[in-house]
Amino acid sequence: MAGNTLGILFRVTSFGESHGGAVGCVVDGCPPGLNISKNDVQKDLDRRKPGQSSITSPRKEQDEINILSGVIDGKTTGSPILLLAWNQDARPENYEKLKNVFRPGHADFTFQKKFGIRDWRGSGRASARVTLGWVAAGAIAKKFLKEKLGIEFLSFVEQVGNIKTKVNFNNVTHEQIESNIVRCPNEKIAKNMISLINTVREQGNSAGGIIKGLIRNVPVGLGEPVFSKLSADLGHAMLSINAVKGFEIGSGFAGTQMKGSEHNDEFFGDSSGKIRTKTNNSGGTLGGISNGETIHFRVAFKPVSTIRRKQETVDINNKEIKLEATGRHDPCVLPRAVPIVDAMAALVVMDHFLRHKAQNL
Repeated sequence: MAGNTLGILFRVTSFGESHGGAVGCVVDGCPPGLNISKNDVQKDLDRRKPGQSSITSPRKEQDEINILSGVIDGKTTGSPILLLAWNQDARPENYEKLKNVFRPGHADFTFQKKFGIRDWRGSGRASARVTLGWVAAGAIAKKFLKEKLGIEFLSFVEQVGNIKTKVNFNNVTHEQIESNIVRCPNEKIAKNMISLINTVREQGNSAGGIIKGLIRNVPVGLGEPVFSKLSADLGHAMLSINAVKGFEIGSGFAGTQMKGSEHNDEFFGDSSGKIRTKTNNSGGTLGGISNGETIHFRVAFKPVSTIRRKQETVDINNKEIKLEATGRHDPCVLPRAVPIVDAMAALVVMDHFLRHKAQNL
């Protein structure tokens, strides 16, 4: 199956299925000499794993990472890094009755038609479980970029259903995001979001929402015009995340309601001699190249497809049936998707940093 590798110089190849033996990735192109430990990776995986709170999937996976190559004496060697976590609470037998059924909202139908075969255990390769490897790889990229360039990645839940939070993203901190189980930096709004998630779960339903992504302290010059713009590659990475249906950077669609005089980010020279912009409607990029301002974007997630309500569908023989799904699923993916958005952003920036260094000796 093609399409399992992200990046040009910092390359991440993902493997595994929802209820297979293991999930993980191979990272190729990581510079040698980076101090990396199991804990550096595990702390990000703990933010992504199921069963971490009352509003996430009850599947019990510790998601303990194993670093099986590319690191010696706590340092990267420059060779491929194999990151793997064994599936410990897989229950493929729960999906036996769905083996020949096309679940609404899932990739069952398209995978079957494209390949002529599909892994029916959970969602197989189409499951968000495979994002474990992406988060593990992203932890390595985040550590490198933080230590070498001071780049910081922060994402938070901005909206669940019709409940929105309004915060000044320039002031949001990691501590605020992690202060509650829904990962919204506004405590009052977070409680309302949690209440909504609990309500839809009790109704056998699900909810979608929006995650706001931030990348701070990005140097000027990252991005490859014209077909590998930094903004375009961020969009590609975010739209590769399970359940994502939309991506916008900077002012996004709201910019269509502004005049040019309102939208243009005027330049000025700050006290340190750096060229800055007075506003940041462009979202930290100009012409697809980073301009030194905070990169900010929004990622839209659809409601979880698996719900405990009867839905009409067909099986592989085109026989109409009514399906009421069962299993262990998140009523809302957003709390666990926050570290995934962070990771995908880090993988893109890491790759573009190495490409920039290779071109500008």
